[in-house]
Amino acid sequence: MDVDEAFLSVGEFGRCQKRLTGFLVLLQVYVACQSMLIVIVGAIPEYHIDIHETSTDADIIKHVHFTNNFTSIVSEWHLIQHEAYKVNLASSLLFAGLLIGNLFFGPLSDKLGRRPVYLTGLCFDVIFGYLTALAPSYEVFAFSRLFVGIMNGGMALVSFVLTQEYVGKSYWALTGSLTNLSFAVGIALYALLGYYIRNWRILAFVANSPGVLFFLLSFLLPESPRWLYSRGHTVEAEAVLHHIACANGKEIPSVKLKECIAPPGTGDPAHSIFDLVRHGALLWRTVILMYIWYVCSLVYYGLTLNAGELKGNLYMNVALYGLVEVPAFPLCLFFIEKSWSGRRKSTFGFLIFAGLACIFTMFLPDSDRFGLSPAALALLGKFSVSAAFNVVYIYTSELYPTVVRNAGLGVCAMACRFGGILAPFVPSMKSLNPSMPFLAFGISGISAGILSLLLPETLNKPIAECIEDLQTPAYQLLNKAKEKEDDT
Repeated sequence: MDVDEAFLSVGEFGRCQKRLTGFLVLLQVYVACQSMLIVIVGAIPEYHIDIHETSTDADIIKHVHFTNNFTSIVSEWHLIQHEAYKVNLASSLLFAGLLIGNLFFGPLSDKLGRRPVYLTGLCFDVIFGYLTALAPSYEVFAFSRLFVGIMNGGMALVSFVLTQEYVGKSYWALTGSLTNLSFAVGIALYALLGYYIRNWRILAFVANSPGVLFFLLSFLLPESPRWLYSRGHTVEAEAVLHHIACANGKEIPSVKLKECIAPPGTGDPAHSIFDLVRHGALLWRTVILMYIWYVCSLVYYGLTLNAGELKGNLYMNVALYGLVEVPAFPLCLFFIEKSWSGRRKSTFGFLIFAGLACIFTMFLPDSDRFGLSPAALALLGKFSVSAAFNVVYIYTSELYPTVVRNAGLGVCAMACRFGGILAPFVPSMKSLNPSMPFLAFGISGISAGILSLLLPETLNKPIAECIEDLQTPAYQLLNKAKEKEDDT
């Protein structure tokens, strides 16, 4: 039997998988706290300078007075006026680190295994997180944020793939949605933590401390049976599946897997990121998916800057930033499991809706006389693109064979980071025309939605373990047979 058939025997989402995936889903709360740390830690308290003319930094430090509501790196290192750019620089370094981590951790986990790469990333994530809290200077703080980004981005990517590969394919949509939902809830919990802890060093220390517990408990996680099988370690994969079966209460003496096509050790080179461009089918999938991920990030963060600039309480705004995404996950989970929509049409629909919402903002008056303002429509677009983002995460993991799944996700996540980096520059297009940013977001969303129709549907389709599976007649016939079943 293959891995999908084995999961049907041992239990696709039994007690064992619920514990494993539940642990990794909760890990996203820690990931969210690390990702959103700079929002509160780098916030600017109210201040005044009691002299009118300043000539040196020393003068500013002597005469600037911050309020006592909270502390931040701004108040400690006086990052104001011509030094204010350093807060954004620290944030950019985190995103640069996320890009590097996404790029390198994916191929490493495909080659060395999910578990060791995940454990290494989480260990160093915690270490550099404490360095952030104890940083004696801004330079050390900025250095730590770069490496937190590398470790956090890579570890989060591998943990997401592990979450998917512990369960049967029919539950990938559920576990993927729960992972992203947990991240959104983590943002709100971080805001609550920041509300009660007003000292930035203590906040950074406390927000990082759960990582120690997660790291220690992670040693109980087994290796991915799908990865073991795809690398030709059939005996080890059978042992993991047997352990899952026993933990699920299944009385199965053994699980026998058929030999995977082209296992390692037969003289074939190890799989790498270059496989994504060497094989025609994977090349086109990768190009289209990279653009879709880029657009999702561009539109999401761009709309956050345009429609999500909320005035008022800092902590409430951060909480809303996360909670606005929560309703999107059950909605997309409903659509992607229906045969009449599936992954491909859901991606198309959410992206098109987000694009149209952005374009229609250009035709609405600023007043909400009819109960619908440009800001409300833009937030509706943000809600839709959040749902698209969730679908794309699940969809991408199903489109790549197991041997290059992390590499494919890593490349797509890299494109995603470029979208996040460019998003702040789009609002500056208002100098040309007030409608230009929304036009750019709208065209991007619609074009990505149309391109998504070129991808194959993966709902109720077999998962390729090796690249060779994509070309085998049995795999292609099984795909066609399932398509006919879905049509009838």
